[in-house]
Amino acid sequence: MTTNLIIYYSRKGQNYVNGSIIDLPKGNTKIAAEFIQNSVGSDMFEIETVKDYATDYYDCIDEARNELRAKARPQLKNYLDNIDAYENIFICGPCWWGTFPMPVFSQLERLNWLNKKIMPLMTHEGSGLGVCERDLKKICSGAIFSKGLAVHGADVSKSESIIADWAKKSFDR
Repeated sequence: MTTNLIIYYSRKGQNYVNGSIIDLPKGNTKIAAEFIQNSVGSDMFEIETVKDYATDYYDCIDEARNELRAKARPQLKNYLDNIDAYENIFICGPCWWGTFPMPVFSQLERLNWLNKKIMPLMTHEGSGLGVCERDLKKICSGAIFSKGLAVHGADVSKSESIIADWAKKSFDR
């Protein structure tokens, strides 16, 4: 078993890409997570909500904003019970209102992070990492943090080498 784990949330379907709404067959964050897996070898855990977000992009971002304001923790289809078998954990998601989507926190708050190395990756359309690193440090008490990577969502599919290099170098930080 590998000692690396990727925990990710990704949205396929309608997404904001370079100023337009585009229907993506695979979410940008899932593509980035697969690049990490291919480069360093990792188990993967996809965060999926019980209640789907709206198909319409603008309705979805309204839902996401409301969840952020309410500090909601949406119910997930499956939860990781522990991460004891892993040393290095990549936490990946899109930037929704400056941080990870609330379902990411639904999962993360359930785990023991003591001495785990965390490498955050965020896909975005202009927000960079937002405040995700700050938010992770609040939730993942006792973890060791590596420098995060922000990847422009529209450029994810052509960013494999950038993501792979970052993932490999994350172990050294």
